[in-house]
Amino acid sequence: MEELLTRLAETSLAQWMRLSRWGYAIVNTLHVVGISLLIGAITALDLRLLGWRRELPLAALGRLLQAVAIGGLLLAITMGGLLFLADPAGYAAMTLFQLKLGLIGLAVVNAMLINLGPGLANSSPRRLRITGALSLALWLCALAAGRFLAFVG
Repeated sequence: MEELLTRLAETSLAQWMRLSRWGYAIVNTLHVVGISLLIGAITALDLRLLGWRRELPLAALGRLLQAVAIGGLLLAITMGGLLFLADPAGYAAMTLFQLKLGLIGLAVVNAMLINLGPGLANSSPRRLRITGALSLALWLCALAAGRFLAFVG
């Protein structure tokens, strides 16, 4: 694993991420935009799953917000991968970074279980509440872990 991390750190893209002030700033900004789209859409959907604003049709709202969340997730993952290249060994060694990735993985699995299973429209109100509560907790904890990375060594 150390060899792979060393090779990643030696790539021209990794060097660019370390040396380009504007490049790093732009990638970091796009990462935050992706996170904002993801968390904003997921929070709204999860609150609906928890029972808030029941008058809004879940199927249509789900299609809209899930598409925004997926786009945000893909942008955040892509830009996060570039940010990772700035210090692969350092990030890989951080327990907080590992926790963040684990929380993201669990949140994605939670979303897949409801969508590949009965779907939002065919799930029981209890299952929707559990899925929404778990999703909200996982994504907010992943967000907090990511922010803490900037301040905790």
